[in-house]
Amino acid sequence: MEILRNVVVLVHLVGFAILFGAWVVEAAARRIRVTRLMNIALAISLLTGLILSAPWGLDHDLNYAKIGIKLVVLIVIGALLGIGSARQKRNGSLSPAIFWPIGILTLLNAALAVIWR
Repeated sequence: MEILRNVVVLVHLVGFAILFGAWVVEAAARRIRVTRLMNIALAISLLTGLILSAPWGLDHDLNYAKIGIKLVVLIVIGALLGIGSARQKRNGSLSPAIFWPIGILTLLNAALAVIWR
């Protein structure tokens, strides 16, 4: 059971890595836009995060404060991605005020996952 949980943790971190990587690619190319890959990576992170928040028969309690904070940050990232996608479709461009927080919050959420035990 612990091996399965560790695999889900890995997929969770890979989801954040894909989201952050896609964001870095767009930032490095100086294209301020939201891509479909970012939305897919967010869905992977959300799904695996929900799976990880379920009790797995662990011998220790879950850190509900960490789970709650990570969920709130993920919802904010999702809102920014949704707003960004809608504005891109309507205007053809995206405001840097929406684009930059996506990367910063993604890095913050990954840091919370790794550093906060």
